[in-house]
Amino acid sequence: MSKQYLSYGSADNTHPTDIFSLAVTDKQILSASGASAIQVHSTTNPEFPLVQTIDEAHKVGCHHVVTDARGSRAVSVGFCGEVVIWACHDGTWSKDETASAKNTGFAGVWAIALSADGQFLAGANENGHVKVWDLNAGEQIRDHETKGSFGTCIDLSPDGRFIASGHENGSVYIFNTETGRMPFSLSGLVKPVRSVAFSPGGKFLAAAGDSKVIVLYDTSSGEQVASFTGHSAWILSLSWSHTGEYLLSGSFDGKVKVWSVETRTCVATHSETEKAIWSVKWLPKVGKSEGFATAGANRSISFYREATGG
Repeated sequence: MSKQYLSYGSADNTHPTDIFSLAVTDKQILSASGASAIQVHSTTNPEFPLVQTIDEAHKVGCHHVVTDARGSRAVSVGFCGEVVIWACHDGTWSKDETASAKNTGFAGVWAIALSADGQFLAGANENGHVKVWDLNAGEQIRDHETKGSFGTCIDLSPDGRFIASGHENGSVYIFNTETGRMPFSLSGLVKPVRSVAFSPGGKFLAAAGDSKVIVLYDTSSGEQVASFTGHSAWILSLSWSHTGEYLLSGSFDGKVKVWSVETRTCVATHSETEKAIWSVKWLPKVGKSEGFATAGANRSISFYREATGG
């Protein structure tokens, strides 16, 4: 069964270069690019107005920005390797000087993920290590070793029990945050992994990248339970719907696809641009309607909402 999502707005040319990362809160969407500023748009206004420009957030651009579930803390990583912690007060973001002063040792971090409560930051670095920091205490609490391949992507399960990392050599790892151990070895992909994402309940892990295939793993066994094919180029971003029924993917081929996890099929495809889609994110539900945002090489953020009969 197909689904229809309608374009219902955009923030055009909001960055002067490719937008590499989107982060969503209940009222805002943050975007980061190859330029120095992080932009903040409101998602409660149908015009999606720009409500804040965080100037000089990163001198030579930012490739990852993440937020906690409450929208009270964000963390970003720049192309110079600097990690910045942000706090939100009354809808306005500023550098969290207290947390930043307490936290060090981020050298070499590339991909990052933030726990739902904003306390724990997981990072995958250039030499393959997967580390976890307690941002409130200002200390590193985990250092997981892999086979030394560049850590290109990372995610924390919503319940905080697992960390998943994807690597340049195609490896995918899951670590138990309580024991610090890797419960099992995953089969991995043959080429660099660009995105890993846990389903809302943590039952599944999705992984994708240069192989153009999305692989679904069962987190209780580590077994590969499904694979989705349809993109014609690298898959750069994955995002789960709030119910876990659908998986969103963005690709270098300029297409955005929505996949049904139950039927293992693509139920919607959007190709508004032929330029790379670097980041895709589901938005907070409005009534019964789900929507998502996409961004990439066209330097704009596009918003889609599910078509309903009402």
